Amino acid sequence: MPTWLITGCSTGLGRALARTVLERGWNAVVTARNAASVQDFPALYPRTALALPLDVSDTTQVGEAVRAAEDRFGGVDVLVNNAGHGYRAAVEEGEEEDVAELFTTNFFGAVEMIKSVLPGMRKRRSGAIVNVSSIAGRLALPGSGYYSATKFALGGVSDALRKEVEPLGIKVILVEPGAFRTDFAGRSLQQSRVVIADYDDTAGLRRKQNDTSHGRQPGDPARAAQAIITAVDSADTPFRLLLGSDAVKVVGDELQAQIEELQAWKETSLSTDFPE
Repeated sequence: MPTWLITGCSTGLGRALARTVLERGWNAVVTARNAASVQDFPALYPRTALALPLDVSDTTQVGEAVRAAEDRFGGVDVLVNNAGHGYRAAVEEGEEEDVAELFTTNFFGAVEMIKSVLPGMRKRRSGAIVNVSSIAGRLALPGSGYYSATKFALGGVSDALRKEVEPLGIKVILVEPGAFRTDFAGRSLQQSRVVIADYDDTAGLRRKQNDTSHGRQPGDPARAAQAIITAVDSADTPFRLLLGSDAVKVVGDELQAQIEELQAWKETSLSTDFPE
């Protein structure tokens, strides 16, 4: 029976994934900053669910959570780095403390979780690491530069990681959801307190007070959870897993635009080599 350790389970995708894992009869270490928000899981699944407080920016709590999972279930077979939040600001509006906290949660917290579970996975020569990114890790919209930067960073470290650990029997999956009906655009979305009027028609259009997407997103978290499990269990697990029809379209359009630009500037690019 596999053991999943999932961060950020109080709402949204993390909660849906924890529920799906437990419904399958598997073990789940269900974590959230506020452990009270996930206590319903061990109440329903007392033998297979372990609810823990976990702030991924707290290295002590990270280590304690992994040790508790190992003590209770013998090890972590699947780590899902789902904890994180959004941040809206024009690049010039971004506040240093907010941006540092964003990177600590969305990127460095995930890295700390990875480093904590890898010794056990390497010893067993098996496991899977699922890093929940976003289509914002493929392209950046006005107002989401800093959030995209955290997801581009997560994508980069995930790509290197998979090449390092695949020979050891460990999978790495980068999940890239589009818009899902979660709390991401609600409570989980933060924004800069600095407002510069010159950005009203670009980054300003995506401020929380102007965002009408919350509660209307096309993606279903329960279906996303099923898709993630399918990918983890597959004999041909993808490295990048897009989730949602909007994700497929947006990333497909972005890749096509990149190919067209590459071709348009190919001669200039090639002209920079030393003459043969």
